[in-house]
Amino acid sequence: MSLVRLRSIIRKEFIHIFRDPRTLIVIFLIPVIQLILLGYAVTTDIKHLPTAVLDQDRTPESRDLISTYQASDYFNIKYYADSQEALTYLVDSARARAAMIIPSGYGHDLLKENRAAVAFIIDGSDPAVASTAFAAAQSVGQSKGIQIIQRRLNVDPARLPGIDVRPRVWYNPEMRSSHFMIPALMGLILQFLTTFLTALSIVREKEQGTIEQLVVTPIKPVELVLGKVTPYVVVAFFDFLEVLVIGIFWFGVPVHGSLPLLLALAALFLLTSLGLGLFISALARSQQEAMLLTVLVLFPSIFLSGFFFPLEAMPAVLQAISLVIPLRYLLAIIRGIVLKGVGLDVFFGEAIALIIFGVVILTAASRRFTKTLE
Repeated sequence: MSLVRLRSIIRKEFIHIFRDPRTLIVIFLIPVIQLILLGYAVTTDIKHLPTAVLDQDRTPESRDLISTYQASDYFNIKYYADSQEALTYLVDSARARAAMIIPSGYGHDLLKENRAAVAFIIDGSDPAVASTAFAAAQSVGQSKGIQIIQRRLNVDPARLPGIDVRPRVWYNPEMRSSHFMIPALMGLILQFLTTFLTALSIVREKEQGTIEQLVVTPIKPVELVLGKVTPYVVVAFFDFLEVLVIGIFWFGVPVHGSLPLLLALAALFLLTSLGLGLFISALARSQQEAMLLTVLVLFPSIFLSGFFFPLEAMPAVLQAISLVIPLRYLLAIIRGIVLKGVGLDVFFGEAIALIIFGVVILTAASRRFTKTLE
């Protein structure tokens, strides 16, 4: 292998990258857009849910209950209905995602009988929102009930008999979904860019007819492959660090583990994504076909890697399929290093899996691509 020829191919590819505005947008802008969208828009934190209230009691006790729910971070009392029909319309039109009905006599029952009931309606069309709102509605109501008991009996509830459960949240005490999503986004970008750009860069040579010119030159297939993929390895690591820096300084994602170890294992994962790009380039005859094949290959990775949804909640069949998704192991490594600060001893099995996937896929893809060139 000639380093002179290899350097020439690498230089040629870098020149093409910086001369193509569309490629530059894909490389540098799309990761930032994805980061902003996933950091802000895609969130499991349900707060300030639009809520309607039908207060049929209109007493100081009912107003106090409404204030309690308003003071919580979960509900935002935006609408006050004057009838059951108006309340139903607000929920049906999705203007209110939750609704509370305080019946007439609520204040009397609370004062005389020490117990009162209210109805809480939740829009269940979105189960993720509904489950959080359901738990929050119960939690706020129970907390208010304890306050009433404390005032009536002048007793500290903490001194009453019972079990005092004191939960503690490790690694992400504020339970911010952005701290969960952004580290995973680094792995997704690393796979998407290297696979997508590697496949397109080689297929573009086929489409333009320049691949034949390269084949008849003294350049060997291995030199061509290395020369074409090396610039995109550099670009992928730049985007990886770009997302990491923005995540740290903009979204406040802490990095508790070793950054060199994170970069080393990310480089190990590149064997897999580069192999996928080479394999796609050997199959595709046009850039459009390469893009479709890339989406087809990467689509399962998004949903079966634990990027959005926990693997433990999936059916057993999908959990079994996820075992052959390399991104699954990378996400476990990234989240472990960034959020938990663990070392290689904890995810040694995941690292071995990445090595096996990388060697097998890259070897098979290189042989397939070399045979295509010949």
